Amino acid sequence: MKNIMSALVIFATIWPGQVQAALSGYYDSAEKIGRILGDARIADLLRQQPIGAISNTGTRADGAGEWTIRSQDCDLKVYLIPILPDGPGKTTYDLDVPVGQCE
Repeated sequence: MKNIMSALVIFATIWPGQVQAALSGYYDSAEKIGRILGDARIADLLRQQPIGAISNTGTRADGAGEWTIRSQDCDLKVYLIPILPDGPGKTTYDLDVPVGQCE
């Protein structure tokens, strides 16, 4: 076990650019949904209606993930733009909320 740990430390020291942290698909999806629901613009655009569903519905031409939030009277499309970390760490997301939806 000690030899394995030593090898891992040496590997991380020699190739630091190769070592990346990654979230499981579940936690990455939770990060994305939290980013969407944590933005006050979403509540305002949905007119404070309850959310019936939130789904990943595709990818925009520029690579941003398309998400659809369904409420009683509206299907709101928003886009998550991945922001990769400069070094080891998790990907974060900027939220693009097109103007004029659900009005």
